[in-house]
Amino acid sequence: MVGKKSRPYSIGIVGKPNVGKSTFFSAATLAPAEIANYPFTTIKPNRGVGYLRSPCVHDEFGVEDNPANSLCVDGIRLIPVELIDCAGLVPGAWQGRGLGNQFLDELRKADAMIHIVDAAGATDIEGRRCQPGSHDPLEDVRFLEIEIDMWVTNILKRDWQKLARTVEAGGVGVNLLGELEERLSGLSIKRGHIFQAVQESGLNADKPASWSDEELLSFVRNLRRVAKPMLIAANKIDLPTAEANVQKLREQDNLTVSCSAEAELALRRAAENGLIQYKPGDCNYKVIDENAISKTQLTALETIKERILTPFGTTGVQEAINAAYFRLLDCIVVYPVEDIEKLANHMGEVLPDAYLVPYGTTARQLAYLVHTELGDNFIYAVEARERKRVGENYLLKNRDVITVVSAKKRA
Repeated sequence: MVGKKSRPYSIGIVGKPNVGKSTFFSAATLAPAEIANYPFTTIKPNRGVGYLRSPCVHDEFGVEDNPANSLCVDGIRLIPVELIDCAGLVPGAWQGRGLGNQFLDELRKADAMIHIVDAAGATDIEGRRCQPGSHDPLEDVRFLEIEIDMWVTNILKRDWQKLARTVEAGGVGVNLLGELEERLSGLSIKRGHIFQAVQESGLNADKPASWSDEELLSFVRNLRRVAKPMLIAANKIDLPTAEANVQKLREQDNLTVSCSAEAELALRRAAENGLIQYKPGDCNYKVIDENAISKTQLTALETIKERILTPFGTTGVQEAINAAYFRLLDCIVVYPVEDIEKLANHMGEVLPDAYLVPYGTTARQLAYLVHTELGDNFIYAVEARERKRVGENYLLKNRDVITVVSAKKRA
């Protein structure tokens, strides 16, 4: 990230057909209001803008903010993020079955995955409807992992021996991490991911030609886990057969969030039409005018409250998005400003931007994200809460408000 702007993180919304994946994507990307400056230059048809929910810092600092790249609603910052709606997946996708090639191509740029699973067990492994409770959703998790593992393994096997001989022959700057990073760069896999996967697999990075097929597959499994971490959105939680399956899913390694995409979509559409007050992730809603809402609509909303909001707290859609960024990708939110006294930019806008960055980002790296010249001419930064000067290696904390002093700015 140092020296240049990094692309925004993207989350792939994945799953087999008929599990509510499209409903989840529609609910997550139904904009609560217009934002003036999206952080994405183009949004392709299968991509959309979702929102992270984070407490805004303006109340803490006693100021009225003027958000530009995000929204602030009732003290909550809604920060736009990119979601990728991946094609429905069926077993054999890595061999081109179904829309397999399309799915895997869309997954290349995803940094993490939200796997929409039919927690009620009402769809079989192919996505065909079946008797609720008759299908084990754990099978869906396993098959998706296998599809990705086989896809990556096949990419590596194409000329693995040639790559291995190159590494073992050595040479200036030649090593396995560098060779694999170049080979897998199109999959958003970084050197750090590769290093961690090699370490966890217990393999000799200097002798890749000696790796067996099973050892290579073990490496790929670990690589998928660290480079494409996955969260399970256990959907259709209002159905009676879902409860036991959600518990089974939570006993596995993957983070699991109970979810009702259908309820979230209904609430967001009602809010969009001015029938209720509702922010993504709220635990309740408020009817704006009972005279403007039909009896059928009111009954539907009350059912959502009774079956989803009261027992589960939220619909789970916003919780899943937040967990994907804050827990899987270990991101934090920071607020860069130019005027530390007014917490404003050069136009006087207070706390205009909320940046999403990975934990471990330094003050200088943030400067580069704001503008290359700011990073190149970095002198020091000032942290707003304690009004203290910090150096280029200062590790940003969640909800930090930071101004950067540069040589050009000082002059």
